[in-house]
Amino acid sequence: MRRSELLGLRWTAVDLDAKTVSVVETLQRILGKGMMTLQPKTAKSRRLINLPAAAAALLNGLKVKQKEQRQFLGLEWQESDYVFCLADGRPYSPDKVSLAFAEVIKKAGLPHIRLHDLRHTHATMMMAQGVNPKTVAERLGHSSVVITLDTYSHVLPGLQEEAALKFEEGLRKTTKQQAVEES
Repeated sequence: MRRSELLGLRWTAVDLDAKTVSVVETLQRILGKGMMTLQPKTAKSRRLINLPAAAAALLNGLKVKQKEQRQFLGLEWQESDYVFCLADGRPYSPDKVSLAFAEVIKKAGLPHIRLHDLRHTHATMMMAQGVNPKTVAERLGHSSVVITLDTYSHVLPGLQEEAALKFEEGLRKTTKQQAVEES
């Protein structure tokens, strides 16, 4: 998900039982207007994303922690329903999230990457694992699979070789099958 999509994610768009999140709004800082809830980048950006069980479990733990925090703060809690929010319920500032991420990366001794680079890593790993590019495009909210293929084509050379080998294997099986049927 894009940073704005993560920050705009509300608990009403999360189904922990089904392990899905619906991307239906974003949270962005607009110059001269402050923090605003907006529509996702494109029509295709409005999407349903399936979560791995580990991510759903992490979100469940976060939900419990937020409920405890809400009870502790009482009237000081600012109800926003945001999944990712400050300790008092207010939304995070997008720029502060990026700065905090950079600090975490630095403290961990990792090479500098942007928060958005995690989105690219996710896409690259899926493509490298042979996930259908159309599915990758849908998960990313790309308006077209062409954008996904253009952006992540660096992963495809190895996949092309693998496809050629699979084709050859299928061709051999088909040829053997025909030979058996003819005899």
